[in-house]
Amino acid sequence: MPTRKTAKPRAKPATRDKIDPPPTVAAVPAEGAPDNDMERRICEAVYESVMSQRLTPGTKLPEAAICELFGVSRSVARKALQRLAHEHVVDLHHNRGAVVAEPTPEDTRQIFQARRALEAALLPLAVARATKADYASLRKQLRDEHALLHRAGQPAWARQASAFHVRLGELSGNAILHGYLAELVSRCSLIVALYEPPGNAACEHGEHVSIVDLMERGEVAEAVKINDNHLADLERRISLERPQPAQTLAQMLGLA
Repeated sequence: MPTRKTAKPRAKPATRDKIDPPPTVAAVPAEGAPDNDMERRICEAVYESVMSQRLTPGTKLPEAAICELFGVSRSVARKALQRLAHEHVVDLHHNRGAVVAEPTPEDTRQIFQARRALEAALLPLAVARATKADYASLRKQLRDEHALLHRAGQPAWARQASAFHVRLGELSGNAILHGYLAELVSRCSLIVALYEPPGNAACEHGEHVSIVDLMERGEVAEAVKINDNHLADLERRISLERPQPAQTLAQMLGLA
């Protein structure tokens, strides 16, 4: 009998390692998306109004009113208010909703105390590392600051004055301490904007100039002393009592 040939088993095709597909991720709006733009616009309007002293401590910022004034959904308004709360511009309360921040005298004392201690530690580090180019950059920054003092509004001037102190922290070379200082300066600026009597400068420009002169000459102890007195004077000028203006929210936000 003829014998049947046994069929050779077919070779299995080579298999590749299986890679699980990436998990489905919800689409994230692009940076220029309308919702992101409106969230940013709300934040800027509230911040500018606080810095201009149109929005006063304790002013209510109802979600419904924000939605109507800016033509946005509740989710956009809520995200903007949450971002402002993260930056300590507003406080979020379970029953009262969002209100413009109301730093207490104790909050103010602790924030300024922490800032003075931190800047006293950072200035010597900055002097040890600063180069001629750094001092040239600081002096340019001071010229810009002086120009804004005479031609710009309070928010722009306050930002530039605060930027001087943050820059000194950056020159220290310690990124951790610099980050803490940036947050404290931001909180101090907010307190000053909320409570300092109108017409006062957020920082004295001449004292900034003196601090840089002393730093460049290597007179570290005197630079620290001038800076500490500078911050103490700033704190002393704050008055935690301010009358509530009889304006609508739209007027306080500069929308009417």
